[in-house]
Parts: sequence; C-alpha cells; structure tokens
Amino acid sequence: MGVLTDAWGWLTTGAHWTAEDGIGQRLAEHVYVSGAALLIAAALALPLGLWLGHLGRGGALAVNVSNVGRAIPVFAVLALFMVSPLRNAGYVPTVVALVLFAIPPLLTNAYVGVREVDRAAVRAAWGMGMTGGQLFRRVELPLARPVVMTGVRSAAVQVVATATVAAMVGQGGLGRIITAGFATYDTAQVVAGAVLVALLALLVEGALVGLDRLLGCRGRPAGLPDER
Repeated sequence: MGVLTDAWGWLTTGAHWTAEDGIGQRLAEHVYVSGAALLIAAALALPLGLWLGHLGRGGALAVNVSNVGRAIPVFAVLALFMVSPLRNAGYVPTVVALVLFAIPPLLTNAYVGVREVDRAAVRAAWGMGMTGGQLFRRVELPLARPVVMTGVRSAAVQVVATATVAAMVGQGGLGRIITAGFATYDTAQVVAGAVLVALLALLVEGALVGLDRLLGCRGRPAGLPDER
C-alpha cells in the first residue's frame, strides 16, 4: 500500500500536472498519437474489411494480415523507423507503427462481422428486391455492428496501451512519465504513469461501449419483415 500511497501523492501534486513536460502535456501527446493512429487505421481497414465481407471474398487476406500484424513487435517497427529518414518527422514514426498494429483487429472483425450476418436475413433482403448497396447499408452493416465495434474497442485499447512504448525511442506520451521514473529510480512516478495509462485505456473502452449502445438504439435493420 505504501507504493500506491506514494503514487497517489505524486498524481495529486499540482506541479506534476502544470509543468511544461507534466502530466497534462504528456496526456495530450498520448491522446493525439493514439487518436490519429486509430482514425487512420479505421479509415484504411474498416472499408476494406466490410467490402470483402460483403463480397464474400478475401477471407484468407484478412486472416493473414491479422496474423502478420500480431507477429510484428511494435517496438521493433519503431526502432527501424528511428534509424530511417522518418526519425526527424515528429510523431510520424509512432503513428505509423501504431497504425500497423491497429489494422489487424479492425480488418478481421469487419470482415467476420459481415460474413456472420444471418443468411436468412440476406436472402429476405434479396427477395424484397434490394440492391447490393441497399443490402449492405440496411441489413449487413447494422447486423455486423456488434462484431465490428468489438474490433474497434480492441484496437483502441491496444493502441492506447502500446503507445507507451514510444517513450523508449524518445517519443512523447504518458510513457515518458514511466521512463523518467525508471531513470530516477522513482517507483511512485513509475506506478503513477502506469495508472494513468490504465485509466486512459478504461476511459476509451467505456466511451466506445457507450457509442456502441447508442448505435444499437437505432433498432432493427430497416426494410426487413418482423419475425413471428
């Protein structure tokens, strides 16, 4: 309990929040890098995964991309970028590495979500004369939402947690609090930094769960007959 008490004391010290390189600055950096990486990864992976799922093709591509992405350590990618011309490009190396890390769960869940849509609902939609685009927008996408959002939540939490590693190659974010604590043998600071990362991940998870429920309130896919 002594370590936790010391960490709480460190977190509640005003100077640690208001300093130029304090918690506020590091938190803003962490949110910026994580948010940018997640948005870019979602813009790349979700349309591709949903499209492949709608076509019923590319399952092997989705699985292989997922496996390769999970097999590559983010730290190794960051280290390579830091000895490349990108090392002077600010947060670009960190964002690119996190994008590569976030794509697998987004792509896989988008594909699987559409492919697991009840085939009876799809046949009913075709029978009602829906076009391919209408089928996708009004049936497949609403029914695939839970699986797709699970992938988004998984990617978001992983990105927030993994962005901490960026501090090991001199980048910003909450990881800098942890590495600074290790450098000065300040256990309270190390624990405080870890707590901040965990809390941020939980907040992101909670926000996405709320968004998922909000989207779910739209009800059944439009245009399908009620089940009897």
